[in-house]
Amino acid sequence: MDKKCTKFEALFTFASEEDFFAHIKQCPDCASEYEKMQKVSSLVQEVRPHYQKKAKNRQIYKIACTLLFLVFGSLSFMFMNTDVTDTLKYGAVLSAEDLGLPVDSYGLIMVE
Repeated sequence: MDKKCTKFEALFTFASEEDFFAHIKQCPDCASEYEKMQKVSSLVQEVRPHYQKKAKNRQIYKIACTLLFLVFGSLSFMFMNTDVTDTLKYGAVLSAEDLGLPVDSYGLIMVE
């Protein structure tokens, strides 16, 4: 039974380049693994520009969605909070006295 070399990953990760390439020249198993790795690497390099363009588009979409969320969120906050819209429209907030509630001399609601 022929044993395969299992040193490729360890040498690729931890050894210096000289040691790694010296082992590849001597070991046919590691040389075939290195060839496979180079083929996959060339395929990844070939399609890289296609995915880089998509990544840029995704960033633009994220920015646009964030801005829309902020605009609609602030508008909904203004319409739900009537004190803010009253202040912006009329310059004053309705008080308890304007609403017809009994108030004391300080403008606080009177409790009997």
